[in-house]
Order: sequence, then C-alpha cells, then structure tokens
Amino acid sequence: MPLFWRIFLLNAVVLIVATALLLGPVTVSTPVLLTEAAVLTVGLAAMLVANALLLRVGLAPLQRLTRAMTTTDLLRPGHRPAVGGRGEIAELITTFNTMLDRLEDERATSSARALSAQEAERRRVARELHDEVGQSLTAVLLQLKRAADHAPPGLREELRQVQETTRASLEEIRRIARRLRPGVLDELGLASALKALATEFGGPGLSVQHCLDADLPELDRETELVLYRVAQEGLTNTARHARARRAELALRRAPGGVELRVRDDGRGIGVAQEGAGIRGMRERALLVGARLTVDRAGGGTEVRLAVPVPARLPAHALVPVRESAHAPPP
Repeated sequence: MPLFWRIFLLNAVVLIVATALLLGPVTVSTPVLLTEAAVLTVGLAAMLVANALLLRVGLAPLQRLTRAMTTTDLLRPGHRPAVGGRGEIAELITTFNTMLDRLEDERATSSARALSAQEAERRRVARELHDEVGQSLTAVLLQLKRAADHAPPGLREELRQVQETTRASLEEIRRIARRLRPGVLDELGLASALKALATEFGGPGLSVQHCLDADLPELDRETELVLYRVAQEGLTNTARHARARRAELALRRAPGGVELRVRDDGRGIGVAQEGAGIRGMRERALLVGARLTVDRAGGGTEVRLAVPVPARLPAHALVPVRESAHAPPP
C-alpha cells in the first residue's frame, strides 16, 4: 500500500473513533463537568499516543535511511541500510542501495583512471629528473672537478664546497626520482622494494624494522604497486607527523590474501579528520578490492591493508603499463 494511503488511513481511524465517541453515550454539558473533561482529555491523549506510535512504526525505515545517507562514505564501501517497511519505503531503500552500488563502482573506476594517470606522470617526471637534470648536474660536477684541479689554492677550497653542494643536490634528485618511480619494484620485486623503503626511511631519529613472509602468494603488478604506495604513504606519515622513534613494516600471508601493516610508537592519529594521505590510501585500496583500517595501537598508529588474492579490480580500470626493459633506472 502506498505511503500516502497508509498515513491517510491511520488518521482516518483516529477521526472515526473520535466521531464515534461523540455520537455515543459520551455527552458534554454546558458548562463542562469535571468528569466529562477528564474523559475527553484521556480520549484525546490516547488517540494522540496511538497516532504517534503508528506513525513512528510506519516511518522508522525512513529514519534508518536518513542515518545511512548522512554516514555513507564511498571510500568505505559495502555498508547498506537494511530494506524494511513495505511498498514505497522498501522501494526507496532498495533504490538507494542500487544507487550506492553504482556510485561505488563509478568512484572506483574514476579513481583507477586518476591514479593511473598519476603513476604515468610520476614516471615521466622521474625520467626527466634522471635523464636531464641528473645528467646536467653530473656534467657540472665534472667541470667543477677540473676547475678545482687547476684553480689556485685559495679558490680551490671554495670550488670543493660548491662541488659537495652539487653532489648533495644530485643525490636528493635521485632520491626524489626513486620515490616518484619505484624502479626497484619493477626490477627486484615487492619484497626488495619494501626492504629498500624501510632502509630509506630509517635514520638516527627513526628505526624502521621490516618483517616479510617468505611464502607470499603470487601478486599481480597492480596489487604490488598498491601495497608499495600504501606502505610508502604510511611511513611518510610516520616520519613527518608521528614523532615516533620506532616503526614496523610487515607483509604477511593472510586467509584469502595478504596483509600489510605499518605500525609506529608515535603520538597516534587523535581525533583529527583524515587528511589527503589517508584518503589517498583508501582510494588505492579500492583499486584491488582491499580493506584499509587506520587505528590507534599502543599509543601509536597502525595502518592495515587486507588485500584479497586474486585482487578484485574495478571494471574498466586503467592501470599503468610496464615500461620497457631497456628504460634507464633512476
């Protein structure tokens, strides 16, 4: 029965009962007697309570749908309000769930295209940094060395300092290029790339330990790239914001897939709203049907990424193509 007619019939029942009472043995004197006023008050209160209860029961599914609308996040897919009620209400909830399915699929597809373009742009920038800027700085280093060898003693020391500054700039450019394009991931695999990542972020102020299972299932390239980028972003957040002294990077076999964990002993995520880094990790998790959780753990922060194997790639997802084997490493 349509919602309009149900509400109409509920109110009609209340009005019919009120009319029946007035036409029945209940009479009203002038002036109104105390007992008559009491009977009318009790009857009116009973009708109002009955109407309120019936409307609450009938509109409860709409309230659940409203809560679902205000809490739905496309980066946390899978949550659906239960289909309840009858007629138009059940049809409305079913339509809303269907809309969420379509929006999540479109969001995953658009995220795949955007991240694919981002990876391609990272490779292009990394290649230009290596091939153009890196080679130019290398040539500058050689020229500075020749100039220092033939310079007078007073000027030679200044040229040596300029040479060291140029060499440090060259190393920084190479480090940026490695972060933009994880060449070690293509050449040596995921395990070696994660070990290199832990070594890169480790230093005097932060000790990064890695624990990688040796019997990991075979992963496709897109899954490996998602795991690497999430680990990279997790360690970046640890180094920049956590004020941690120790961090752990782990990749283990899990039922139905693999699980990546990045954990630190820093100050934790607190109650602040998720930033672009965490939302970026959630978007990458959607590409392979993974589940990402970011929680407090022992005072610090723990990032977990549960990846199914084989990965559930979204329809029409565009993934970065593998570069040719003769491409120069950064």
